[in-house]
Amino acid sequence: MFEVVALWQKARTRAAAFGFVVGTLLVFWSQAASAAPNWTLDPSASVFTYQSVKKNTIVETNKIRNITGSLSSAGDAKISFDLNSVDTGVDLRNVRMRFLFFETFTYPTAEVTAKVDPAAFADLPTKRRVKTTLPFHLSLHGVSKDLEASVVVTMISDTQVSVASEAPVAVHVEDFGLLPNIDKLQQAANVTNIVPTASVSFDFVFNADGGKPAAVQAVATSTAEVGPVTTDAAKANFSDEECLDRFAVLSRTGAIYFRQASARLDTKSRPLLAEVEGVVGKCPTLKVEVSGYTDSDGSPEANKTLSERRAQAVADALVADGVPRTQISSAGYGEDKPVAANDTPKNKALNRRIEFSASKLAN
Repeated sequence: MFEVVALWQKARTRAAAFGFVVGTLLVFWSQAASAAPNWTLDPSASVFTYQSVKKNTIVETNKIRNITGSLSSAGDAKISFDLNSVDTGVDLRNVRMRFLFFETFTYPTAEVTAKVDPAAFADLPTKRRVKTTLPFHLSLHGVSKDLEASVVVTMISDTQVSVASEAPVAVHVEDFGLLPNIDKLQQAANVTNIVPTASVSFDFVFNADGGKPAAVQAVATSTAEVGPVTTDAAKANFSDEECLDRFAVLSRTGAIYFRQASARLDTKSRPLLAEVEGVVGKCPTLKVEVSGYTDSDGSPEANKTLSERRAQAVADALVADGVPRTQISSAGYGEDKPVAANDTPKNKALNRRIEFSASKLAN
């Protein structure tokens, strides 16, 4: 949760940073005819970190590794964050953050945009360093917010600019509809009291298009690895452990939907099904069981039949999209194995679920 919030905060800071960069670049262009008209974020020299807190006192520092950005001569700045590149240092935690918190199967990126008036940074080419507060627009998890952040813009050279956070930025999870996803994280990781606010820090380096980057290392907020990282989409196959971790987490998303008392899949299920298909394809030595469960409303017999039909519907959808039939089976368990008491609408919804488990294919 904290990690996500931090990511949002970072996005805000980045937007501000972009604004600074835009202003700096525009001023420089107006004073030097040879200056490049556009600037591009250098992901190998840029750092974006966020801190989250769990159990009230345990602080974890993580990062988003794959970042792209640009700054135009018109003062338009944009930074995009690949949320599938969340890096917590542990693969299982990365997967939980992606699927349970950010829900990257539906919202794979976050974006910050800003519009800057170059006149506000007229002194930057002379001072080489400017601090200010700038407004920016953050789009995350399908929600857009106008925010602002304090940043420091430094002209490293005539062709390179750094935009860094002056202080950590606080981001609130509930502002982006992510509060319910904290519960999912807590249940999956068996932790308590994840603070729904995160602190984000960053140092973005921009290079003038066509210019030669200066041999300068970004002033990072930590000594952690910097730059892009390979995400699941670029991997050919997963290890058995990675496969099992992904199926376990995908089972907790609650993103497979059916019409009430029906085995007809809702179109809202498409994003998660596509994610499951991708994982199955990279786990060729495993067979996946699609398991259906219901709440306790109705008779046990009817519930078992409904769960079987729903599990079969999911298996059929996966096969229709190219998953080998030999890798898929289905089973319905009705109201057995509840994950919560069937005493409230919320708990009943938790018990109405589809899970994915894997075992070795027979030789």
